[in-house]
Amino acid sequence: MTNIIIWTIAILAALGLVLSVVLFLVAKKFKVEEDPRIDEVEAVMPGANCGGCGFAGCRAFAESAVKAGNLDNNYCPVGGADVMSKVASILGVEVKASAPKVAVVRCNGTCEARPRVNEYGGAASCKVKASLYAGDTLCQWGCLGCGDCVSACKFGALSMGPATGLPVVDESKCTACGACVKSCPKGIIELRNKGPRSMRVVVECVNKDKGVLARKACSNACIGCTKCQKVCAHDAITIESNLAYIDFTKCKLCKKCVAECPTGAIHAINFPVLPAKKVEDKPKETGNEQ
Repeated sequence: MTNIIIWTIAILAALGLVLSVVLFLVAKKFKVEEDPRIDEVEAVMPGANCGGCGFAGCRAFAESAVKAGNLDNNYCPVGGADVMSKVASILGVEVKASAPKVAVVRCNGTCEARPRVNEYGGAASCKVKASLYAGDTLCQWGCLGCGDCVSACKFGALSMGPATGLPVVDESKCTACGACVKSCPKGIIELRNKGPRSMRVVVECVNKDKGVLARKACSNACIGCTKCQKVCAHDAITIESNLAYIDFTKCKLCKKCVAECPTGAIHAINFPVLPAKKVEDKPKETGNEQ
């Protein structure tokens, strides 16, 4: 009986040794050498793993950048120019300069401008709400107000305005990762160039209904009247499907369209407030005494 146990142990030990050798040889033969620069690139990344670059995370971005051999299709919006210059240095390539971007909410349907006509009692999710019906108001295009974008933002750059019921972007925290853009089922958030001194002119509306219906649904809606387009001297405004859109690459920030819009759908963001002009008192006219 003792001999049987000893032989069993010996056979199992020998079998384990043989299998270990086989596994070692197989692993050595099929070993995939990984470029050490992948680890270097990942080390300088911000580690947000937000997906704003179009990849699953910072590691995936690093692998893509190293394999591509250039940065033409790779850009980290969170790290920005500083991180990209470090990545370019590791890879020994040049990186194209990219204008900083920021999330912009294209809805100005405040509680006053867009009164409620329905009461929603379901799950507090814009995605769920959008799948069930058009929304609480007559506008089927605007913000649903459940804050999916706020939950999606990993940087605390979004909050819901208590007075307006609309998302508010904190530009000092926004990294332009695009998570809020992807989370909005109505597509009212987009990434735009910050612009010089963070100044921008934006049509804060996505309503494509005809003017009368759009204005009935929201007093701040774009009605597609084309007045803004006619006054723009830079060909920056297009009207499509009853909706105006400003191309930020062409806009010269003259603000003529802002003054021309009859509904206030176009907003000038971060422009300095000019002091009101003082009205000088005219000298009183006195008649010549006879």
